[in-house]
Amino acid sequence: MSYDLRIQGGLVVDPANDPEPRVGDVWVRGGRVAEPPATPDDAKAARTVDARGFVVMPGGVDVHCHIAGSKVNAARGMRPETQRGARFPGGDGVALRSGTAGVTPSTFATGYLYAGLGYTTAVDAAIAPLGARHAHHEFADTPLIDKAFLVLMGNNHFLMDRLRSGEGAAVRDAVAWLLGATKGYGVKVVNPGGVERWKQGKGGVATLDDEVDGFGVTPRAILTGLTRAVDELRLPHPVHLHGLNLGLPGNAATMLETLRAVDGHRAHFAHVQFHSYGPDDPKSKLFGSGVAALADHVNTHAGVSVDVGQVMFGETTSMTADGAVGHFLARLGGRKWMNLDVEMETGCGVVPVTYSDKNHVHGLQWAIGLEWFLRVDDPWRVALSTDHPNGGSFLSYPKILALLMDRGLRADVLKTLPGSVRRRTGLSDLSREYSLSEVAVITRAGPARMLGLADKGHLGPGAAADLTIYAPDDDKERMFSLPRYVIKAGEVVVEDGELRSGGLGHTLHVEPGYDRGILPALKDWFERDYTLQFANYPVGPEEVANPVRCPAGGGAS
Repeated sequence: MSYDLRIQGGLVVDPANDPEPRVGDVWVRGGRVAEPPATPDDAKAARTVDARGFVVMPGGVDVHCHIAGSKVNAARGMRPETQRGARFPGGDGVALRSGTAGVTPSTFATGYLYAGLGYTTAVDAAIAPLGARHAHHEFADTPLIDKAFLVLMGNNHFLMDRLRSGEGAAVRDAVAWLLGATKGYGVKVVNPGGVERWKQGKGGVATLDDEVDGFGVTPRAILTGLTRAVDELRLPHPVHLHGLNLGLPGNAATMLETLRAVDGHRAHFAHVQFHSYGPDDPKSKLFGSGVAALADHVNTHAGVSVDVGQVMFGETTSMTADGAVGHFLARLGGRKWMNLDVEMETGCGVVPVTYSDKNHVHGLQWAIGLEWFLRVDDPWRVALSTDHPNGGSFLSYPKILALLMDRGLRADVLKTLPGSVRRRTGLSDLSREYSLSEVAVITRAGPARMLGLADKGHLGPGAAADLTIYAPDDDKERMFSLPRYVIKAGEVVVEDGELRSGGLGHTLHVEPGYDRGILPALKDWFERDYTLQFANYPVGPEEVANPVRCPAGGGAS
């Protein structure tokens, strides 16, 4: 029996199939993991990679990042100082056109930098439907990794109108049409109704039951209506939620109420660190961590998953579809900023941010993120993210993994932070240390399962042959920063830390069925309210780079 590739004798860390790491081989044929031969000595492989003494994992999967779209491009244009000098992190240090190793890499640099960490799939978490076409063109310039994006719907005028009138079937059909028209992968809800209300100059919303002026709906109605539609459509990924009151003291209470509001439905809560703050203390006027009660809820409700949005100290750029948050940060920081309005769909704010380890709020954000990783009992329910680049660059993932695997390292950093941080977080009481298997879950197997990508995040037969091979190292940050090999679809793209190939990767999307009776109402709405004609709105199949259509309830087909 012949194979394209044999990865021989590595410590295979594949928690989706084996609860504990095992020493063994991985065999590849036709870009997929293949059934192993009955007698390995008699099998032939076109190439053998000697992985003895190394750690073999599936390729990394980022469930939440921002790598394309109008806000990312606004940030690149607003901050040209961050667009120079990116180099591939491996031994050859190849230049990557424009971009940066830290804040908002160019599309071209982004693909190589992800691959340089051992990541092979990344999902942009917030694309306005009107920006979908341009996002696809950016994906076509993002090499090596597979890409997908989530479509912003939480402030869409057409959907809010139908939710007000109780037209659940019309909401479901419009959601399905929007996903097919944009060639998107899932539904993103950002500050439901709050962005629209803020755009009206009325200060946003504070609770799930505040009414959105002019639409007669509440954030609760928007959230539950879209969550129901996503479940009825059996989309591979649940509603992906950025809730109310992001970044404000006391918002942990809002998040707990939001968790309860979606009870009984699937839901993924994004960058939960930014939603986990206790109320201000009356004496000190400083808030503390609200993670404990929130993590307890997640631990007892199987339909909920989260990504963390870990804050890391240093320079970055905040970019969010929550225009109110962008404006709030601009007022706090006094630096240049930008706000964008996307017609009937959403808003956007872009602001430079510097996270300082001398600042109480920033130090607390750092500690709260780590609390989430350590308080959620089941690592399959919590995914690694920095909300790139909002909490920090994805290039900081190795440093975060080192912190999770070494409580002494966490304690050393915590000692350098203001004493007020140590008094208002339970981080110092958490002694848990992540294992290699748990690292593989939060960076690979778990995000793939959250996204409904059945062929990602594991190394069982039929899986995509996306693998990363690391050299064991007591310095975990160094270990996860410089993989020895990265293999994408069975092809070695990074070898001995050096770039070997630059293929494109796939664009993952869904096209759920819907009742075409919704089309006349959609067309009338476009012709009445939009600057773009209905016929010009959908993205054509020829505009999608290497498309792979993913069915409801499963992985790529």
